[in-house]
Amino acid sequence: MFNSKLRPKTELEKALDRAYSKLDSCEIDSKEYRDCLDHIVKLHKMKEEEKPDSVSKDIFVLIAKNLLGFFMIIHHERVDIITSKALPFVTKPR
Repeated sequence: MFNSKLRPKTELEKALDRAYSKLDSCEIDSKEYRDCLDHIVKLHKMKEEEKPDSVSKDIFVLIAKNLLGFFMIIHHERVDIITSKALPFVTKPR
């Protein structure tokens, strides 16, 4: 999504880079290699937890409901010559 060259690396990404470089210098059968892999797995879990939560479907339903109600009122005002304000009928954000 974003070019990684434009944004600075976080401390977590720097730690992952260090762990990968250390992994390259270790023997595959050594205990140090397994420990390094464990650290990498933990760092990736931390990176996943750092990501923002996605927007729930309930929010999208609420937005669609508000827009539909707003457009229905505007359409009614255009067809019938009744003037009112549609904005008070829209659910306010909390």
